[in-house]
Amino acid sequence: MRTEDHNIQEPAGTAANTQVVVTAMGPPEAMALRPAPIPRAGRGRVVVEVEAAGISYAEVQMLGRLHPFPPGFPFVPGYDLVGRVTEVGRGVIGVRPGDRVAAMPRKGAWTRFAEVPAKCLAPVPEGIDPAEAVALVTNGVTAWQMLHRLARVRASQSVLVHGASGGVGTLLTALAARHGIHVIGTASPGKHGQVRALGAHPLDYRAPDLPDRVRELAPGGLAAVFDHIGGSGLDQGWSMLAPGGVLVSFDSSVSGYSPGQWFRPHVPAMRRALVWNLKRRLGLTGGRRMSMYYVQPGAAFRSDLGAMYRLALSGDLRPPVAQRYALTEAGTAMRRLMDGGVVGKLVLIP
Repeated sequence: MRTEDHNIQEPAGTAANTQVVVTAMGPPEAMALRPAPIPRAGRGRVVVEVEAAGISYAEVQMLGRLHPFPPGFPFVPGYDLVGRVTEVGRGVIGVRPGDRVAAMPRKGAWTRFAEVPAKCLAPVPEGIDPAEAVALVTNGVTAWQMLHRLARVRASQSVLVHGASGGVGTLLTALAARHGIHVIGTASPGKHGQVRALGAHPLDYRAPDLPDRVRELAPGGLAAVFDHIGGSGLDQGWSMLAPGGVLVSFDSSVSGYSPGQWFRPHVPAMRRALVWNLKRRLGLTGGRRMSMYYVQPGAAFRSDLGAMYRLALSGDLRPPVAQRYALTEAGTAMRRLMDGGVVGKLVLIP
């Protein structure tokens, strides 16, 4: 069923629907492609024929049971999708078959037909490539909301974006630079050219003198630090904030943690947020604060995704898609993400 290069064999016979299934904790080789019936739309739900589904570190965390909200086994991975509605369940208003939509179900998107709650749908305009459209769902809304709703950074201020070459980092960097914000972006040296092209000043995230380098570029301190790593690196980010600045933690690295320790990688960030925000209430931080961000569906999600799609349609923003893969190549795609070196978003095309 599995090949050495992590590709998944198509199941025997012809199936109307296929889906990637994770049956146990482990590497990408633990995934299998299985036939499945086309789902029927339950009450308040719709069936979507998937055009594109995103690949993210959330799936990496889920494979190792290191995600803060791990699904039980077996499960179909896939945090977000773009596709067309094929069936509408009872009680659904304002959605019709043929509508092009985006959804962020957090699991279940790596399939040809997915059943999702109608309340989590957002409209997708025609004219946007499916892979680019799905790159803006979770990653794009995360970037938009952290920059504009949470940090509220103004033009001419300085920010630090860790992982500026990643799925969220590329969009966050491009958005900030577009709004006249001075962006310092960390990435491995081999990706500095791409980070520079996005409008940021690249720095090596492993440099021992990183804080000193940042202070040279932003002597007044940073209005915001966007951190997807967590752990002790948050202390470094906090030290570089200007008075009134915000440290935004939007993920935590699971490197070094044992499989199954689903909550432990995220505890260091939670502890720091609790301590620093308590000190802030006591007036001991110069107005600095820390926020932990987690993207949520809802009205703000739909509004902000719409804003991202308008930027894409106008040509003001081009979401970088690193590569497209078939469902049978899900293992290969996951392995590539885990090995590093990816700039932009990896996407599955069912």
